[in-house]
Amino acid sequence: MTGTLYLCATPIGNLEDITFRVLRTLKEVDLIAAEDTRNSIKLLNHFEIKTPMTSYHEFNKIDKAYQLVEKLKEGKNIALITDAGTPGISDPGEDIVRICYEQGVPVTSLPGAAACITALTMSGRSTRRFAFEAFLPKDKKERAAVLEELKDETRTIILYEAPHHLIRTVTELMNALGDRRLTLCRELTKKHEEKLQTTFSGVLDLYNGQEPRGEYVMVICGRSREELVKEQQQSWEAMSIEDHMAHYESQGISHKEAMKLVAKDRGVSKRDIYQALLK
Repeated sequence: MTGTLYLCATPIGNLEDITFRVLRTLKEVDLIAAEDTRNSIKLLNHFEIKTPMTSYHEFNKIDKAYQLVEKLKEGKNIALITDAGTPGISDPGEDIVRICYEQGVPVTSLPGAAACITALTMSGRSTRRFAFEAFLPKDKKERAAVLEELKDETRTIILYEAPHHLIRTVTELMNALGDRRLTLCRELTKKHEEKLQTTFSGVLDLYNGQEPRGEYVMVICGRSREELVKEQQQSWEAMSIEDHMAHYESQGISHKEAMKLVAKDRGVSKRDIYQALLK
């Protein structure tokens, strides 16, 4: 009988933020695959868990995933944990989960701590729609492409950053997105947890001559739809009505339908466009 892969959420700081279900599962499975066994052994020792561990991380994630899946197919139950938080969120967990589905191996997730949701809910920013970006890509071209995509993002944006990269990342964000409002969260669930509602420039002022410390989550306000519509209208208004009409008619759109689209773009009535074209 095939075993099950259990994605077990571990605390992001406070050790009390672990569920009874996760503790029971970690004790009952045959093997625990951990991002860093040196960190995870502290958690296991604290809760007196003696289950064997093996390493599963970014640098062995594919080969090791297939090895673990073979053990699952042999009937072994395996728990996957990261250094902190829920496996499968911007970490190698997504790779082994994909392979499990390809191989017909059962996967289940045991909910618990997640830094992105913890920061979002306490941020005071809009929570209805959000875009979780985790860490920005290290590759320069990919990083620039992501920043370009985020310029007109209307959803709340959640980013992770390490202390030694915070200033560089905030500077890049301000250059790309403008001086956006955000909530800067540091050391979530820990003794020195901090939340600061500020702006990108405010973050740079705060750490001018002061070294950032701890792990950061940035909850950044998205752009307002009204602002985007206004900008688009202004770009159309910079074009003559004749050129605006030609823009649509060159796409095979009828003269009548083009007038409707031009009126909508400019926030005026179709009659206003008709009258302007008669002049």
